[in-house]
Amino acid sequence: MAANVDLIFVVASLNRELNLRRLERYLAVTWDSGATPVLVLNKADLCDDRPEILRSVEAVTPGVEVLLTSAATGEGIEALRATLARGLTAVFVGSSGVGKSSIINRLMEREAQAVKGIRGDDKGRHTTTVRQMLVLPGGAVIIDTPGLRELQLWDAGEGLGKAFSDIDDLAEGCGFRDCGHSSEPSCAVQAAIESGMIDLARLESYRKLQREQTFIAGKKDDRLRVEGQKKWKQIARANRARQKARHR
Repeated sequence: MAANVDLIFVVASLNRELNLRRLERYLAVTWDSGATPVLVLNKADLCDDRPEILRSVEAVTPGVEVLLTSAATGEGIEALRATLARGLTAVFVGSSGVGKSSIINRLMEREAQAVKGIRGDDKGRHTTTVRQMLVLPGGAVIIDTPGLRELQLWDAGEGLGKAFSDIDDLAEGCGFRDCGHSSEPSCAVQAAIESGMIDLARLESYRKLQREQTFIAGKKDDRLRVEGQKKWKQIARANRARQKARHR
């Protein structure tokens, strides 16, 4: 999507039910990139239950700044602008129709990006189809990206740990170093779930992404093994050809 960025704004929309599991996935990939994630909850003007939604979001975004914005009214735009110091490079990512381009137009103080209104079912319309780099009046560089329909992990081990740092921190208090957080005695993670400190769905999401990470790592190892075999076959063929040339 982009390289050499300082900030990644993960944009979600508040006018429809938030997918917390999708946010966790975005943050795992963002943390692993080395950039700093900022979660932008857009279309706040269309949300009637901000405090409850904000609590649920903050419960799954440890260590991440969360901003409420409305590209329609301008709410939160100055707070967003304040994170974009001169010389920084930031990229906006998120699903189609969450308002990335509309936010950028507010930051640019002009219609720099084409946008469309929301549909009758409150869904945003897919508009941006290519990546575009823009320079803000304050000197920061921002990149708009097309909406993503699917986001897969790729070697995001460190980022996965940061995205679920609350669970990893709790795991330090488990009675067993290799605790699976299921039926083991003295499990601090299960105790936190029982007390309501964390939600069981978050632990299940962590396990799912860990399994996906393991599967992708296995595919990567298989690909490297096949490529290595091809390389040595090519070397062997070249050696045989040289030997035949010497005996002619």
